[in-house]
Amino acid sequence: MSSQVAMIVKLMPSSPDVDLKEIEGIAKTTLESNGAQNISFEEKPVAFGLNAIYIKFAWPEEKSTDMVESVLSEIENVSSVSIEDYRRAFG
Repeated sequence: MSSQVAMIVKLMPSSPDVDLKEIEGIAKTTLESNGAQNISFEEKPVAFGLNAIYIKFAWPEEKSTDMVESVLSEIENVSSVSIEDYRRAFG
């Protein structure tokens, strides 16, 4: 069995008017189809009514983090994707 890493990725929407739940749904489907597990979301205010989406999930260690950034940045109304935390998960 391969090792897993715990990741937190920050998605910034393109405007405060974007439907964050829609972005979360697309992100969940996209990540699951690429091997992510235990996906959860948290919205945090940034500024001027804009909220960032923080996605926490388990990712196969042998897969590239570039893949995560690439597939998430293709979601409509996402202006930026950044990996906020990456660490090996035990257990």
